[in-house]
Amino acid sequence: MLIRIEASDLPGRECGQAPGFPGYRNIHVGVQRRDRRDELLDLHPGDAPSAVWELEATATRGETGWDLRGPFVQGRPGGRFVYLSWGTVDDAGVFSMFRRAKLWLEGVPAGVLEGAVSAGLLVARLGLTDSCGQPLCASVCPPLVEWSAPAG
Repeated sequence: MLIRIEASDLPGRECGQAPGFPGYRNIHVGVQRRDRRDELLDLHPGDAPSAVWELEATATRGETGWDLRGPFVQGRPGGRFVYLSWGTVDDAGVFSMFRRAKLWLEGVPAGVLEGAVSAGLLVARLGLTDSCGQPLCASVCPPLVEWSAPAG
């Protein structure tokens, strides 16, 4: 099955200083590969109008429902998530992470997940700017993310 993450409202290429936040330039965001902080899928600049990632996943039915696994799915059964990693890109093209958003798959409503497994597609829609105007980070669950599956 496919997990498609559709992001909007990116915070910009630069973010200023704030209490506890030093500020950064040439910000980009990508999806982190499981257990590989240095391997990212589809880096997008922080000033892009939108960003879309498509991740392959396998759905296996267990005793407590569906378990999603794949190269970009992190965590253990019952605690799966996808990392959206924020970082800077230097002149040599090297990415240096400074924060991550943890997009919890456990937040997908059971009916939506059932429909997604049946259709082969799970869609997440979210904005990537937090309430302070900075790159979204920490735990991301509904209502910050809207999960859906194709109708039918």
